[in-house]
Amino acid sequence: MNSQPIRFSFEFFPPRDAVLETRLWETVRRLAPLHPAFVSVTYGADGSTRERTHEIVTRIHAETGLVSAPHLTCVGASREEVLEVAQRYWDAGIRHIVALRGDPPKGSASYVPHPDGFAFAADLVAGLRTIGDFEISVAAYPEVHPEARSAAADLDNLKRKVDAGATRAITQFFFDPEMFLRFRDAAAAAGISVPIVPGILPITRFPQITRFAAACGASIPDWLQERFAGLEDDADTRAMIAASVAIDMVETLRRHGVRDFHFYTLNRAELVYAICHCLAHSPAPRVAYA
Repeated sequence: MNSQPIRFSFEFFPPRDAVLETRLWETVRRLAPLHPAFVSVTYGADGSTRERTHEIVTRIHAETGLVSAPHLTCVGASREEVLEVAQRYWDAGIRHIVALRGDPPKGSASYVPHPDGFAFAADLVAGLRTIGDFEISVAAYPEVHPEARSAAADLDNLKRKVDAGATRAITQFFFDPEMFLRFRDAAAAAGISVPIVPGILPITRFPQITRFAAACGASIPDWLQERFAGLEDDADTRAMIAASVAIDMVETLRRHGVRDFHFYTLNRAELVYAICHCLAHSPAPRVAYA
């Protein structure tokens, strides 16, 4: 029997207005008692939320005692500007950064590196190492990044990020545990030894998840679509099914030795809290691992 507890981390995003900001802080306060390993705060595709991300991260750090981790990207800024932001975080006591290439700004057909900036996430990771001994998380894609030439090329890119100094990889969301486990095995075979943390996205509204999946190349199994069919106006039933799906997926991965899970909260606490509370108090699975 493996009785190791599971650990959670949560992702938030900078709110656009005062009403959404109130909801964000209610979410932070609601989820804090779950004692997450860290909480991350996203960063606009073109750097548009840089200051808001900084304000949220430093406030979480100062007021809650939670480990807060800002996202930092290569998009829309020079190396000097990016490292200046990183230095500000280091000076504020922030020791964990999620380093990403970043998405192209809206209206751009494809990603084009800033002429004076970091070209890719591996370059950003190496740059952050010149500022301080950050804990650095990077992105991983169980279903292959939409812009990658192949699964092998995508793994090579992940290995470059790890070799540059990344200490953890957090995956894009997915709904097939077997897909994650195959990816984990392939990463290990490629010499990637850092923890690979599955990203879990509880389903609040199915059309929204469909849009997210189309944008990032994630697949939605037929069985999942069937479970949510006809529930557009039934939020309570959707929430119960969403919790069941997420709990089943985490428990499946747990039986295969996964202990860390990163939840994309969408700045909503209710569903994530219920899922994590249930998982934290469920008995350890009595399974002999192969």
